Amino acid sequence: MDTPSSRSKAPAWFAATKIFETPSRGLAIGQLFDTLGPYLVLGALGVLLARWQVAWYLLIPLGAAGGLFMIRLFILFHDCCHGSFWASRRTNAVWGWFLGMLTFTPFRSWRKSHGTHHAHNGNLDHRGIGDVWTLTLEEYRAATPLRRFQYRLYRNPFFLFLFSPPLVFLVLQRLPDKGADTSSVWSVHTTTLASLVLLVGLGALGGTAFLLFYLLPMVYVGSVVGVWLFYIQHQFDPGYWEHREEWDQYTAALQGSSFYRLPRWAQWFSGNIGFHHIHHLRPRIPNYRLEACWRAVPELQLPHPLTIVSSLKGLRLHLWDEASKRLVGFRRAVNSIPHAFVLSIFRLGVRLT
Repeated sequence: MDTPSSRSKAPAWFAATKIFETPSRGLAIGQLFDTLGPYLVLGALGVLLARWQVAWYLLIPLGAAGGLFMIRLFILFHDCCHGSFWASRRTNAVWGWFLGMLTFTPFRSWRKSHGTHHAHNGNLDHRGIGDVWTLTLEEYRAATPLRRFQYRLYRNPFFLFLFSPPLVFLVLQRLPDKGADTSSVWSVHTTTLASLVLLVGLGALGGTAFLLFYLLPMVYVGSVVGVWLFYIQHQFDPGYWEHREEWDQYTAALQGSSFYRLPRWAQWFSGNIGFHHIHHLRPRIPNYRLEACWRAVPELQLPHPLTIVSSLKGLRLHLWDEASKRLVGFRRAVNSIPHAFVLSIFRLGVRLT
C-alpha cells in the first residue's frame, strides 16, 4: 500500500478520537447476543414452520427480518476484519471467519480488498479494488461505446441494487480475486465449503420451502440493503476524489465518506455504519463506539448529514467531474459538449439529407 500523501497532516482534534479505539469484551459479547441470537432464532423458527408445512408466503417476511439481522452480523464481521471488534487478533480472525461463513463472505480475502479500499478511498490513481466502479467525466467521454454501455449498465439502479447484490454474495465471492495470495484463496474456498455444508444441513432440516422462501429472501434483503449502504457511503454530492499528488487521507475521510443520519432502528440494524466519516478516519474504532466518538468530538458533527430522502439523489450521480469537483449525472456528459460542435454535426446532417 502507498503511504499517505505528504500533504496529509492530522487536524489538531484528531488525537481526541484515539481513546475510542479500545475494544470492549462486554460490548462485543452483548452485540453477539442481540444479533447472532435473533438471527439463529429466526432461522430455527423458519425451519420449524417449513417442516410444519405452513403457507409459503408466511416464511418470506420472516426471512426478510432475518436479512436485517444479517446486515448487522456483517458489520460485526466487518469490525473483525479491521481488528477492532475484539482486543485479540486471533479472536477477531476466528469470529471473522465464522461470521463470514454466515454472511457468505470470505474473511481473509475480503479483509485484504477492504483494506485496499480504506488505504486509497478517494484516490483517482487507485480505483477498482473494494470500491464502487467510478469513472471521471472525461474518462467516460473518451470511452468506447461498449465501455460506456458496460458502465451505464453497472450504474443502472435496477442492476446495481436489485439484481447484482445476491449475485455478489452468492456467486462472485466464491471466486478468488485475480492474483490473490494462498491465504486469500483458501479463505474463499473454506468459506464456500462451510457455507455449502450449512446450506445442505438447513435444506435437510427445512426442505426446499425453507431454502426458497426463507433463506433466499433473507439473503436478498440483506445483500440489497448492504450494497445500498456501501454505495451511499461514498457516492454522494459533492464527494471527494483527487489524484495521488493532491490526495489527503483526512480530507478523504471527512469529505469523501458520508455521515448518514438514519432513524434509530435503522442505525441499530446497520451497526452505526452511518458514521462512516469517523470509520474512515479511525478504522480501528469498533462500531459500538462510533456514536460516542461522534458525540465527544464536535468537529465530527458535520452540519449537513445525509438522510434517507436526500441520499436518494445519489441514484442520479455517476461520474466524477474533476473541473467542478463533484459527482454528476450522465446528462452532464451530453450537455457539456460544446455548442459549436453540436451545431456542426447538425449542419452536416442537413447537408447529407
